[in-house]
Amino acid sequence: MDLIEKVKNLILLMNENGLAEMEVEEESTKIRLKRNSQDAIQTSIHLPDVKSSLPESPTQYLTSQSESNISEVVAPMVGTFYTSAPGAEPYVAVGDEVGEETVVCIIEAMKIMNEVKAETKGKIVEILVENGTAVEYGQPLFSVEASEE
Repeated sequence: MDLIEKVKNLILLMNENGLAEMEVEEESTKIRLKRNSQDAIQTSIHLPDVKSSLPESPTQYLTSQSESNISEVVAPMVGTFYTSAPGAEPYVAVGDEVGEETVVCIIEAMKIMNEVKAETKGKIVEILVENGTAVEYGQPLFSVEASEE
């Protein structure tokens, strides 16, 4: 059974038993699932023999572009990027001011809609992904110009 199938089965097990959190460790792989307050499930998978340039913390969503006050809101998971809930106006547009708790988009992963927050204060200067596009973990979604405080 591959890793994706294991994660899918663990999520089904969590849903069937009403679990809020689950952690499984096999050999060198550690999988941690946690249901957040919006009833979405966060997945954290640690593979010690895989080296990556991605952030170590699964909740660190921002990367800085060199020598500027531009940050990127990046995808916290693999899934399908949506600018809004079905039939609703987009959460943000270019030029909109956002705060750390501002929801900027939704990423659908395994039929679960996960809200993505800006995690920074500033102005949206670019939307880097088209609505309905598949995104990868760590992929930049928005460019945000930091506001001066």
